[in-house]
Amino acid sequence: MYRKQQTVALVLAGGGGTRLRSLTNETAKPAVTFGGKYKIIDFTLSNCVNSGIDTVGVLTQYKPSELSEHIGTGEVWDFNRKKGGIFILPPYYDRNGGSWYSGTADAVYRNTDFIKRYGAKNVLILSGDHVYKMDYGRMVEEHERRGADLTVAVFRVPLTEAKRYGIMTVDGDLFVTGFDEKPDDPVSDVASMGVYVFTSDVLFDLLSSDADDPESEHDFGKNVIPSLLSKGGKILAYPFFGYWRDVGTVQSLWEANMDLLGETPSFDPYDMRWTVATGEEPLPPSRVGTDAEVRNSLLSDGAFICGVLEDSVVSPGVTVENGAVVKRSVLMNNVKVKRGARILYSVVGRDSVVGDGARIGSDTVDPVSGKNTILLIENGSEISPGAVMRAGAEAVAL
Repeated sequence: MYRKQQTVALVLAGGGGTRLRSLTNETAKPAVTFGGKYKIIDFTLSNCVNSGIDTVGVLTQYKPSELSEHIGTGEVWDFNRKKGGIFILPPYYDRNGGSWYSGTADAVYRNTDFIKRYGAKNVLILSGDHVYKMDYGRMVEEHERRGADLTVAVFRVPLTEAKRYGIMTVDGDLFVTGFDEKPDDPVSDVASMGVYVFTSDVLFDLLSSDADDPESEHDFGKNVIPSLLSKGGKILAYPFFGYWRDVGTVQSLWEANMDLLGETPSFDPYDMRWTVATGEEPLPPSRVGTDAEVRNSLLSDGAFICGVLEDSVVSPGVTVENGAVVKRSVLMNNVKVKRGARILYSVVGRDSVVGDGARIGSDTVDPVSGKNTILLIENGSEISPGAVMRAGAEAVAL
């Protein structure tokens, strides 16, 4: 007999993450390393436990092995409990057949039995590939207090970037009057964060209707939310004022890593009132050599720095040899930077080797965005000694 839950959370973690290119060739986007020691999904899972949400289903699909291994029993987040806990929910086959999830709404629809098992009053639907800290409990309280059918966390974005998001118009009471998924010509800067609280009965009815619609793409933003709005449902916008970033591109992943740096970082992982937990490999402490110069950088366990490291984020097992210089870059797990190599404005994929004297990246600024153009070195690359690589082409693994 399962105890009834006020709220059950479902984390959408099955995306292929194609915009992260080679970083997701072998793993799901939520399992990509971030901030040196973390996986991207750690932030959503930590938000759940810090918010008092103790029953979580993780909906996996694309390349799930590394993600499933990372989550394990959920012990590091205190999910290994008899009541509630964390559950991996991949697509499955039953007596009626089966298939891959065909959209975010379809993924949740095919796991309604999991929700009903706990008799949950509310369903919290989350993305597993965003970096932020948020108290979901307060959002659920506001959802119930305002009598909403659906509450959507929203975040103001620059109007020039609004077409990347689901955009809402709201009235003076913060109820949604219009919704447009990734519009070509946005009329508002109020963007959906992809964090939803549904009243369970409302969600079940919407998902059942959506499953029966042969024209639907079975997507929350494209289909389910517009359907609820057209039926006169009460959709509440819940403003969020903290740090939030969708790290779905190489550029945004690099920028979010840079946000961790400085004396007063934009996103602070050191807030012990809201800890971010992760499963760590048992590695020795990081080492800094006698001739090394390290400034404004994050070092993870197992790193060995003998060269110059400035304004950079270093993941576990990285080596930077004497005479090498790394600036404004992110080095993923087990990267080796050989003597005399120089790396600038780059993301270097895991298990890569940058040869002696190689020149990687540049301080090129994109004339349209005004941002530095980030070079991605794909996982497992071997950059030849003396090679010169600039943004615009990925390295090829040899």
